[in-house]
Amino acid sequence: QVQLVESGGGLVQAGGSLTLSCAVSGISLSSTAVDWYRQAPGKQREFVAFITSSGNKDYAYFVKGRFTVSADKVKNTAYLRMNGLKPEDTGVYYCNARNCWGQGTQVTVAS
Repeated sequence: QVQLVESGGGLVQAGGSLTLSCAVSGISLSSTAVDWYRQAPGKQREFVAFITSSGNKDYAYFVKGRFTVSADKVKNTAYLRMNGLKPEDTGVYYCNARNCWGQGTQVTVAS
């Protein structure tokens, strides 16, 4: 059974940084990609970034150059490093692997 647990969210001032973690169990990151999504209040969940099992990465245009996705295969944990945070980055951030979702972690960016 695949399980994902996000952590690392919090309240940060605009321009600040946070690193989110996604601890994965039930499957190795050597065998699966991990996607990051976010959902702002009143909006649909949207794609943010992904990293494949071979390390290929891609980003939504609105985070490209500010966010970096990575994975530690020893810890079986994926990360989302977020720099230059903006108030519009506020939302619940989720990770996804093999169509399984974590519970999400709240990110709030104050202006």
